[in-house]
Formats: sequence, C-alpha cells, structure tokens
Amino acid sequence: MINGFIHLSYWEVSILRTVGILAAVLLPAGTFVYLFLFKMVSFMQSRLGPMEAGPFGSMQLLAEVGKFLQKEDIVPERADKRLFKFAPYLVVGTVLLVYLAVPFGPDMIFADLPGGVFYILAVSSISSLGVLMAGWSSANKYALIGGLRAAGQLIAYELPMVLAVIGVVIQAGTMNLSGIVAAQASGSIFGLDFFGNPYLLTQFVAFAIFMISVQAELGQTPFDMPIAESELVTGYITEYSGLRFLLFFIGEFASAGAFAAVAATLFLGGWTVPAAWTDLNSNWFNLLGPLIMLTKMMVLAGLIFFVRFTFPRFREDQLQKLAWTVLIPISLVNILATTILKVAF
Repeated sequence: MINGFIHLSYWEVSILRTVGILAAVLLPAGTFVYLFLFKMVSFMQSRLGPMEAGPFGSMQLLAEVGKFLQKEDIVPERADKRLFKFAPYLVVGTVLLVYLAVPFGPDMIFADLPGGVFYILAVSSISSLGVLMAGWSSANKYALIGGLRAAGQLIAYELPMVLAVIGVVIQAGTMNLSGIVAAQASGSIFGLDFFGNPYLLTQFVAFAIFMISVQAELGQTPFDMPIAESELVTGYITEYSGLRFLLFFIGEFASAGAFAAVAATLFLGGWTVPAAWTDLNSNWFNLLGPLIMLTKMMVLAGLIFFVRFTFPRFREDQLQKLAWTVLIPISLVNILATTILKVAF
C-alpha cells in the first residue's frame, strides 16, 4: 500500500480481470435466461413458467446446469473428435474476447484499444468458425446443413452490421469505444447538452440495421434457420450432449449479452449519463457504471427476445434477400448521409 492506495502485481491484476470478464459474461447470460426465457415468454403465453426451484423459480437455471453436467458426454463414432470437442469452447471463447474491449466505467475496461470497434467486429465473427466446425465434425447431415446455413447467414449479416457501425465511427471521429462513449456523453443536440448526444437519435437507421443484424448473428427467430427444429432437429448442435451442449446454450445467451453491451456502447452512451448531469471521472462511476450499463443491456436484450418470441421464421431466400437487397443498400445510404452532414456541420 502506497499513499493509501493498494498497488497490485501484474498477476493479481490479471486474475481480477479474468474474474471480471467471467462475471460480465455469466451474470447477464443467467439474468437473460431467467427474465426472458423463463418468465417473459411465459407471461406472453399466459403461463407461469418455472415456479418450484427457489422463489418464483429463480433457482431453475442452476437446476438445469446441474442436470446437463450429470449427463453423459457422447461423441458420435464417425465424428472428428478433436474438432467436435473444441467447437463449443471456440464459440464461448469468442464472447469472452468481445467483452475485453467494452468499457463499463472510467477505469472499468479490460483492454482500452485504439481500434476497439475494429477488434470487436473482427473477433465476433470467429463464432461462425465454431458453428461451422460443430456442424461439419458431427458426421450428421442435419448438423452439416445447419452449420452451412449458419455460416452463410453470419457472412450475409456481418456486412450490414459493419456498415451500420461505420456511421457511428464517422460521427464520433474515433474507433476507440471509450472515445465513442465520451463523445455521446459530452455531445449536444441543437446546442442543448442536457441529454448529451446518444447516437440512437442521430444514427437511428444504423441502430435498426445493427439490431436486425444482431438478431441474425445470434440465430434468433425470425433468423433461426440454422437450428430450425421442424427441419433440422437442432441443427449444428444435434449431436451434442452434456457439458458441450450446455456451453452452446450459455454461448447463445452470453452472445446476446455481448452484442447488447456493444449496441449500448455505440448507440446509448454505454456506462455514462450525460456529462451535464455530473462529473463522469468520479470514482463512483466505477461502481455505478456497470449498473447503468447492465440496465441498458437489459433493455436491448428485452427487445431481442421480444422479437424472438413474436415473429415467425423467414425462408432461407427471404433471409438472404433482406440482407443483400435491403439492409446493405440502406446502410450505404446512411454512411453517405452521415459523411455529408459531418462535413457540413
């Protein structure tokens, strides 16, 4: 301890960062499962959902995890065993990498990268390799078709997602996520800085495109072609059981949390409130920032799961047509308009 401050060694800081990332991944994922998968869809369908395990079924998720951990880990005889076993870890690992560059407070960031936006868009696409790997290595035709569908879908919707983010980068003038958050907190609209300048207002077209692309990247309805139960059993995870099936399940909801965190950072000001309200450099925001961020993530995740439980599934041709003939042209027009307005004003 020096001058009243505790100075930690490199390995102690590394351990704390690792624990922090795991908490950032698992806590939102578990919250999403309980609030949205167990409860919100139940109320939408006029039923109670899980009620027995813990108060109002709050321990049901732990019961589900315990059940899957006890199940036998089966590997098909003709499967490529190494790739089959590695695929779910690659998908979950991708989520951990995304959280590395997302700021949760003035000092609550694991890697403050100058090109944070580029890094997140790059590592988020790695999950498509894990999905394709799972489908191909399973030695199952349904799994292979699901993996190929997932790869084609992820490739198609990566482009509109990237183009949507470019509008934010142009307006903020930086690819650093902390810089984008600061630009929204300290910005103004028509000379008024009381509400800052959340890019949801000025980049609402980019926000809509980004959220549609996120829905497709997650494989959520109406973009759930890779795991269409009525056609492909459960697609690329058909042959998985036990722990590895659980990892895919966790990866789905953890990915929803990661994309919600990225969307909150890019369009809702991240962990901040408008700078006109208070001093954002206060150490209090290292405590309040994660709570503000989690609140914004919950709102966006609620939107994602509301769409999942409401809309019917697209056909494969409709899915591809939406990406290539609608979202990409609109996102290019948004980039052009943002560039013109940036130069003019």
